[in-house]
Amino acid sequence: MKGKLVRTEGHLANIIPIHLDASFFFERAVRSLDRNHVDKALKYFRKAVEYEPDNPVNHCNMAGILSEKGDYEASNTILAHVLDVVDPSMTECYFYMANNYANMDRFEEAERALVTYLEEDPQGQFMTEAEEMMELLYYELDRPAKLNRIKSLKGVVEHDQARELLEEGKFAQAAELLEGMSSEYPDYLAARNNLALAYYYMGLFPKAKETIAEVLEQEPGNLHALCNLAIFHQNENRTDQVLLLIKKLRVLVPFEHEQVYKLATTMGILGQHDAAYTHFRRLLKYEETAADPALAHYAAVAAYNTERYDIAERLWHHVNKLDPGSEVSRYYLAGLEEVHEGLKEPIKLSYHYHLPFDEQFKQWENYNSGIPEEMKNDPLIRSSFFWALRHGDAATKLQVIHALGMIGDYEVQQALQSFIEEPGEEHALVKAAQGVLNELQAAEYDGQDAKSAKAKVSRLLSNSSFGEPLKSDRTMDHIEYKTKSSSAGASPHWQIVVDRALQMSEAQAEVQQEMERLWTDYVSRVHPELSSSKQIEGWAAGLEYLASKNNSRPVTYQSIAERYGISASTVSKYARQINLICNAAPPNA
Repeated sequence: MKGKLVRTEGHLANIIPIHLDASFFFERAVRSLDRNHVDKALKYFRKAVEYEPDNPVNHCNMAGILSEKGDYEASNTILAHVLDVVDPSMTECYFYMANNYANMDRFEEAERALVTYLEEDPQGQFMTEAEEMMELLYYELDRPAKLNRIKSLKGVVEHDQARELLEEGKFAQAAELLEGMSSEYPDYLAARNNLALAYYYMGLFPKAKETIAEVLEQEPGNLHALCNLAIFHQNENRTDQVLLLIKKLRVLVPFEHEQVYKLATTMGILGQHDAAYTHFRRLLKYEETAADPALAHYAAVAAYNTERYDIAERLWHHVNKLDPGSEVSRYYLAGLEEVHEGLKEPIKLSYHYHLPFDEQFKQWENYNSGIPEEMKNDPLIRSSFFWALRHGDAATKLQVIHALGMIGDYEVQQALQSFIEEPGEEHALVKAAQGVLNELQAAEYDGQDAKSAKAKVSRLLSNSSFGEPLKSDRTMDHIEYKTKSSSAGASPHWQIVVDRALQMSEAQAEVQQEMERLWTDYVSRVHPELSSSKQIEGWAAGLEYLASKNNSRPVTYQSIAERYGISASTVSKYARQINLICNAAPPNA
């Protein structure tokens, strides 16, 4: 509209030109909100969206007003449109959607939206508010949220998960997670140190040492890396390098409990038992660590190894009070009594809170059902198995293969596969490991009862000898059955997802093949949980979206969501999770 001069009561007046654009209606909307005219503000924001449909801010403002008016469903429809069409990088929309779902008492959906926000938002603008909402959802759902990462915290959640996996003895899974973190967060040295430990516990010394070298290149004085490197050098019998590192470590007096603990255990492993004893006793004085039976045991071992036998005895009695169900303290107290009575010579004890390896096997022979469940999950016992599988003598390795067959989980299968591929192992041992692995994989893919499968493994091993290779009644061709829906027999646990995607998909054959490839890749890395039909729909929809993108097919979150009867944000969430692991397609495509 052009300005012009008009006459008013004998005077000329200027008519100010009005530019009807998005900014004009935005200002009117804000002014209406200031005057508490909510309906007018909504009308003006709608007009602003008409003028600038690609501006996500106006859409979000409109969604905010609808939320204020209590129309949470309409608000979420707009927010989903922003994420699906206007600007997928507006990750704060997930937080707004979580609020709306919570106000509708739809707490499962609120949790999914909130988790997606925390996992995808790079700025963490609403971090405090998100933590408060997490507490509300924990109360309402009576369980913690399953959060894989918080993007704005740069790997903290993933690192905590990896540490938990290490503590549970799931070293291969921890290594997979930490390997991804090392590339995504190259400056996160704690993650690299723990990756080195995961390799170490798996017996992969060259990779462990290479990882530590990367840490020390960035931070030469890193305590954890120096401790790990000293142990690695000791394993290689590089005495000169070990002595140089011991000289450095002996003068250190760290104050953080975690660093004191690391230094104490390292000095003990390196044979510096007096220094280890000093640091362990320091830790026992702190309230946070005083009731830890493993720590008290380590202090007792250090006392025993420095001939402080009376102190060692008191500490092992203390361990027995802290952990009355454990055999460890009773075993070592009995050994100490034999030393006192001159029935055996004292030897240096190792710093592990479990029975010596040979003693464990003796006790397990008394269990008709194999290894007790609590022992299967003990990370120290598991690490000793993996260690012995790599570095024990032939008889010990066969015992370990036998024991691993009775555990039979994902970690065991990874360790056995790695052992089979290791060059230079005895043929009979490789065949024994292959037989165990065949049975465990066959049980997993065919739905065979795990207990009977492990019993079968036990019988196979007990009937084998080094001169007579094991034979399995399964072939690898049968075991390689993965996710082909045309295959005969019962489907694996995760097959139902790709079956659903194939059933719902309207795509060409190459897209369907890509779905099968992607899902096989994802499942082999992550082993997702499928606890509800809604999750199956979400995984299938996300899978179809990524496969379509990989084949340059025109597709949107919304179009797939409508076919599966779920929200576009749900499709986006599961597609992002698959993409995160498989790097299949641009997550915001």
